[in-house]
Amino acid sequence: MVRASDNDALGVPGQHAKLQQHDATHLAVPKWFDASPYTHQVAADIVRYGPIARTTLAQILNLSQGALSRITGDLLHLKVIEELSGNDAPRQGGRLPFGFSKQQNDSSERRGRPLTALRINAKERTFIGINVRGNSALAIAVNALCEPLGEAHTIEFSYVSPEELSTLLVEPIKACAADAESAGLPRPSLVGVSLGGHVVDNQTVTAAPFLHWNGNAPLARMISENCGVPTMLFNDLESAVRHECWFGAGVGVSRFALITIGAGIGYSIAQDGEPINNSETSYGTATHIIVDPEGPRCYQGHIGCADCLGNDSIAEQYSELMGRTCSFEDFVVDARKGLRQATQLLNRTCFRLGVLIATITNAAMPQKVLVGGESSFLAEMSMELLRKGVESYRHSQAEPVPIEILDDNWINWGRSAASSAIERYILG
Repeated sequence: MVRASDNDALGVPGQHAKLQQHDATHLAVPKWFDASPYTHQVAADIVRYGPIARTTLAQILNLSQGALSRITGDLLHLKVIEELSGNDAPRQGGRLPFGFSKQQNDSSERRGRPLTALRINAKERTFIGINVRGNSALAIAVNALCEPLGEAHTIEFSYVSPEELSTLLVEPIKACAADAESAGLPRPSLVGVSLGGHVVDNQTVTAAPFLHWNGNAPLARMISENCGVPTMLFNDLESAVRHECWFGAGVGVSRFALITIGAGIGYSIAQDGEPINNSETSYGTATHIIVDPEGPRCYQGHIGCADCLGNDSIAEQYSELMGRTCSFEDFVVDARKGLRQATQLLNRTCFRLGVLIATITNAAMPQKVLVGGESSFLAEMSMELLRKGVESYRHSQAEPVPIEILDDNWINWGRSAASSAIERYILG
């Protein structure tokens, strides 16, 4: 028996009341409905692969048509999913699992019956994604398919405490709720907040070097109490991986790696549609992998580790080449102009990134490597050298490594935080 969740009062359509403070006991993390884990998984796969025909979905899940019909019937009754028919029902709206081959045994198709497809009911729920980085934060409202409902709302600050940050986030959360109301959708069911740090139980920040926090901070509870919406915390890299698993370039890929370059070096891997659950992800485990034995020395004394791919290190290297103090932005401008010293460093950086990709590929054997982060655009500026870096550490007969450079947009980091909230809300 499937039923709507008792904890879902904040997400009922039509309740557009102003955000108010609530007692913490009323801010338990909600879920969309109560059912078996398999029913939640069916809903999740409809998110990833929809619009999708019942026959295809049954084959992916290895379910009989009867069992799937009972599950999807419950989900349709609760308005978790919707059915498309006729011209609104494409044969396959998204990507299918890697290696999946659809069996052509759909008798309804052979008889020429109208094709129907299932899709998550995107307008039934609203979520807010917030990404905190350095001295600023971005918030955006999305629907259940993680599609933005309005413009992003940003705030800037300097050296705030967790308590101060939770107070500052109230206004952008209110603005996001107003965006949802303007779009005709219900008020937010859940807020997802991502940041560069270590998070425990999606509630407490235990380390946030970019925010200069010391000790444990129950940030989720603080935000919930201030804005009146249940809140969960996530490491930003973990959220980025989950977004690619559910809505991005990792949909249907059995195993992929995500490498991010920018203020720091990030690395994580996903298996079967979920980030591998490892508490060490937030500690920058790839930062000190050697990528150039003759490279610069990092702050920990290593020579040529992946730290040299970070923005601050690149600025320092470029300053040495130019004989004057240069910023990362100076380097980028000069590289786009084709200045010789900047081009040399760009090529060297991309070759080193290729070595990092090869090292991770040799160890983790992903089917695909995604490169993201605020400086991922550098890879596209010298793909030839990046490929040479990969080839220099791969066996000559090894399969080529599929590499995709992600478009780094701050809004996508906000959506990534929302993706994690959506995942928890749907899977329960």
